[in-house]
Amino acid sequence: MKPRDKYEELVSIARRRGFFWPSYEIYGGVSGFIDLGPLGTLLKRNIENKWREFFIHKHQDFIVEIETPVIGPSIVFEASGHVESFTDPIVECLSCHRIYRADHLVEEQLNTKVEGYTPNEITSIIREKNIRCPSCDGELSEVKTFNLLFKTTIGPYRESLGYLRPEAAQGMFTSFKRVFEAYRNKIPIGVAQIGRVSRNEISPRQGMIRLREFTIMEVEFFFDPEDPKCPLLGNVEKQRLNILTGEAKVKNDKPITVTVKEAVSEGIVVNEWLAYFMALAKMFLNELGISDENQVFEEKLPYERAHYSTQTFDQLVKVSRWGWIEVSGHSYRGDYDLSRHMKFSGQDLTVFKRYDKPVIVEKEILKLDIESLKRDLSDEAKKIVTEYLRSNKEELAKIFKKQGYVEIAGTKLNSKYVTVDIEKEKITGKRYIPHVVEPSFGAERLTYVTLEHSLRKKDGRTILSIPIDIAPIQVAIFPLVSKEKLISLALEVKNGLIDLGFKVFYDESGAIGRRYARADEAGVPVCITVDYQSVEDHTVTLRDRDTWNQVRTSIEEVYEKLPKYFKKKLKFNDLGVPVKE
Repeated sequence: MKPRDKYEELVSIARRRGFFWPSYEIYGGVSGFIDLGPLGTLLKRNIENKWREFFIHKHQDFIVEIETPVIGPSIVFEASGHVESFTDPIVECLSCHRIYRADHLVEEQLNTKVEGYTPNEITSIIREKNIRCPSCDGELSEVKTFNLLFKTTIGPYRESLGYLRPEAAQGMFTSFKRVFEAYRNKIPIGVAQIGRVSRNEISPRQGMIRLREFTIMEVEFFFDPEDPKCPLLGNVEKQRLNILTGEAKVKNDKPITVTVKEAVSEGIVVNEWLAYFMALAKMFLNELGISDENQVFEEKLPYERAHYSTQTFDQLVKVSRWGWIEVSGHSYRGDYDLSRHMKFSGQDLTVFKRYDKPVIVEKEILKLDIESLKRDLSDEAKKIVTEYLRSNKEELAKIFKKQGYVEIAGTKLNSKYVTVDIEKEKITGKRYIPHVVEPSFGAERLTYVTLEHSLRKKDGRTILSIPIDIAPIQVAIFPLVSKEKLISLALEVKNGLIDLGFKVFYDESGAIGRRYARADEAGVPVCITVDYQSVEDHTVTLRDRDTWNQVRTSIEEVYEKLPKYFKKKLKFNDLGVPVKE
């Protein structure tokens, strides 16, 4: 199979077998929207559950899942910086009035990266290189910015402005205090969410890769910046990561392969929790069938990073048509989000850190000589004392020591009226704003890359070798021929497996070879064939999707062993006695 043909073949299979197709297809479709069919919905749900297993279930002592609304009031996204900063550059053709994403247009025309360039810089490149409209060869306008938030109103009032969330994160930040208190004020704590988000992409043209509405899977992990150690790092420190550092990008160098331990010790990844989640992400993708050589973590340069990020790595997967595409982002967000929401809401989102033992601290504070003030400044004394009581006495002391006087209520006071004294205070703890590390995944992109990396050919037949524990349909049941006794027993096996929780496909039409081929193309790991011998001795044939090997076993053993096989506790040949060709 030629790499360039893989996408077209997968799209054809996806439509035929019910994985995905364009939304609103009967009306010509709308770019940036996709429908997931019956098999696509099941596959995506299985990927989500696998993600829950990796990022929530295995960390259930300190990572919890919540749900928050898809729509938020404007103030939330003003605080988050999205109203101001969540923009992309656009350019319009002055002849046909088509609108393009300017940086992508320049990159396609010149085969060079301009991500992070200002609108003026991109305009200059367009003029200098005489880049024209791809549709009509018309002249292009000045480059402007376009905000990607979908705007709406909440209720019937126009002034009650809201936005569809572009990420699930803000609901987790605004709910942080409630979750923190519900989990007995413990730090670190992770808040996870899987949900729909919307981004008003300018010109999405990559099928499931760039959507205007999609499902995001995120963890906002809160920790003490004075205690950033990850106690779980030892569990993954030997995992090897392919990393393209920012420095290597600038020099046009290739990615390096380092262990997680090396990435942290050498300062490639600035935070242990960030490195830990990157290791989990690599292992998670391995479980989806993506090999190490087909994934890499690319560090974003400062001008490429989101407005909230201190360090970001995009996890990229190689696909046939578009090369390396992002499937997850891993950001160290610092205290940006909680600080902003504190500022805009006026609410205290700090947490209290209690010391093991109280600490006695000495601090210099400014004291007033009130008697001297009353004697010399009787008219101003009351105002001075009132403002003094509301002020930070330590800050006033610093000012006085620096300049020899301090101004309070508009009056300059020298050493005749003020002194600096030492005050002792018992401190039992301190308040701080937690820092945040965020792993964030796109479910639809993961669904696509899982399908593409599972697509292969064998003897001219197409097979989707989807990992068995996330396959949308686990078992296909076939009566060899359409005879009543065989059909009756096949349906009995089908219902028995359904009772055990399996997703089962039943098919009695056509030649058995064609039914096997249909099951292979739908990614069904195991086919069970009921034949004449089955009626006599209650045994059936099991066929493996990937090797086409067959074994024979009793129906009772099917019920006993198949659950263990799908939990990867048994191999296929352990399910029965091999059938000779």
